[in-house]
Amino acid sequence: MKVVIYSRVSTSQQAQDGVSLEAQVKRCRSWANGMGYEVIGEHVDAGLSGKRADNRQGLQDALDIACREKAALVVYSLSRLARSTKDALSIAERLRKAGADLVSMSENIDTTSAAGKMVFRMLAVLSEFERDLVSERTKSALSYKRANGYKTGGSIPFGYDVDEDGRLMENQKEQKTIKLIMRLRRRGHSLRTIGSKLHEREISSKNGKAWNPKTIKRILDRESRRSPKPGSLRMSRYSKNS
Repeated sequence: MKVVIYSRVSTSQQAQDGVSLEAQVKRCRSWANGMGYEVIGEHVDAGLSGKRADNRQGLQDALDIACREKAALVVYSLSRLARSTKDALSIAERLRKAGADLVSMSENIDTTSAAGKMVFRMLAVLSEFERDLVSERTKSALSYKRANGYKTGGSIPFGYDVDEDGRLMENQKEQKTIKLIMRLRRRGHSLRTIGSKLHEREISSKNGKAWNPKTIKRILDRESRRSPKPGSLRMSRYSKNS
């Protein structure tokens, strides 16, 4: 059997699990030699995320050769191959249609057998399930922080500052500007006109730059979501005493 070796690592993952490109290739090459298989290609993607398969040139080259030569694509682990069930199964199906195979060292998967095909599909699904759980927990944590007045990333929104505990607190001067923006908007002024009027009054934006219509729209949209009905304001849950 002919073998094409593929390895991948991103900087963060390499630091986390310590499996370098060299170590991956060495393990795969050792397996192929032990089985008496011919290694006809070695391809790598260094410093690239495995989230997508179509933007990794090393993987695409390895797949092209494996399919053309009806060889086995050998990887150190499924995580090196793909980070989504969709991509993993798509790769496996492409190899199958071409009469090629997939072998993963860490999971002991070999799709030359029916059992290997089944295990591969199960592990791919479980791997994505685990990532979905992590993502779900992260979203829940961010929702909790937002609900309790904490800054959750990005720049500090206009109208607020951040205290030493990371909570948003109202900036009274900027809150007055927000009320002015809303009054001008209710009077029918365009976003650009509102920006000009703020400039005339020498009112600065958060970063001190000229007022951008998109910035003003974001402020209006945010305040609209916080208001129980158009044209009214409710008390912010963020305060200096929070």
